[in-house]
Amino acid sequence: MSGESVFLSLGSNLGQREENLLMAVKALRDCLRELRCSSVYETRPLYVRKQPNFLNMVVAGLCLLQPAELLRQILSIELRMGRDRNHYIPKGPRIIDIDILLFGEQIIKQEKLTVPHPHLKERQFVLVPLLELEPELKDPESGRPFSESLQKLGDQGVYIFRA
Repeated sequence: MSGESVFLSLGSNLGQREENLLMAVKALRDCLRELRCSSVYETRPLYVRKQPNFLNMVVAGLCLLQPAELLRQILSIELRMGRDRNHYIPKGPRIIDIDILLFGEQIIKQEKLTVPHPHLKERQFVLVPLLELEPELKDPESGRPFSESLQKLGDQGVYIFRA
């Protein structure tokens, strides 16, 4: 069993942001094999502007779990790191945020999980590190390259923090 190719987005804008990302990556090693990490990017907040800048990255790996189980593991990691999704401002400051971007070629539309991530194509802070890992990656819904989505976006304030 080789597993599904999975891409996750990680972000943090509270506390020791880089350390938070590294802690999340370490925890994700229990869920993903052959883990690969993009560079870390510093990004301006996109939706709720009055908050600290984020550090963002994308990780990729092979997952033997089902999508719902991976989501449960991710929520558990976030909770252990101090994030309670039941008590926070949507799109507001957070110690850690882990989102499933892609799960193989699967298209999932459930109450608690939508894959591909519904906002993936509108976020430069996701597309830049995603395409760093897989430049030819295509949207499983449309078959169009994600690079086309990135070209359509204006500057959203995404800058390399650490390669």
